[in-house]
Amino acid sequence: MAARKKTASGKVAAKTTRKTARKTTRKTARKTTHKTTPKKSLSAAEQLKEYQRKRDFGKTAEPSGASKSASTLASKTARKPSRSAAKNKLEFVIQKHAATQLHYDLRLEIDGVMKSWAVPKGPSADPGVKRLAMQVEDHPVEYNSFEGTIPSGEYGGGTVMLWDNGTYEIENPLEDDMNSAAHDQYERGELKINFHGKRIKGSYALVRTRGFGRSASKPSWLLIKHRDEDAHPESESSLTTKYVKSVTTNRTMDEI
Repeated sequence: MAARKKTASGKVAAKTTRKTARKTTRKTARKTTHKTTPKKSLSAAEQLKEYQRKRDFGKTAEPSGASKSASTLASKTARKPSRSAAKNKLEFVIQKHAATQLHYDLRLEIDGVMKSWAVPKGPSADPGVKRLAMQVEDHPVEYNSFEGTIPSGEYGGGTVMLWDNGTYEIENPLEDDMNSAAHDQYERGELKINFHGKRIKGSYALVRTRGFGRSASKPSWLLIKHRDEDAHPESESSLTTKYVKSVTTNRTMDEI
């Protein structure tokens, strides 16, 4: 009798052990699959769908981003290694935009499109000043040369000035390809940038935040100047009050 009880107990214990092992194996497999499945990178055309959906290109002179040349440029840029030092610097533009509320649009070339942020107060060269930067839809690279007036009633209606432009680099990249370095830092939510502009220069951080009530797809960020030779107090010289004309046409907002 005692032997039968011992055998039965052993069978129950073995069955329980097998069940536990199977559960652990399945759980581990699920975790491993989740960790190793790479995140699919969107094409430039897919990234521009929201931009194109919001605009009527029969009414606005803004570029559609659908031209063959733009698509070719985007496909060459997106996540591919650079072949020369010239291509290892990415483009940026800052546009002063008198829409419903005056603000400055910061755009960084990443993955064949211009990742974009609306900066209500514009950039500052003061390390003690943190500027709110609200992410908006991606724009086509062609937008870098757009200056003009978006018709009233259209999305973003108002005057757009090319306030600054140039190239930028990721500081201390972990890989040779600058676009890949920018992509990786963007995904992590902390871009460390060295701007080579005519007005905005030197080292900055662009950091994603969790506040200000923005959605997960369009979060808020902070644009912060690092301490370097291009830094100076806002009280001494404000970039947005010092530069009030177009960087390309030398026109004021009223003249545009």
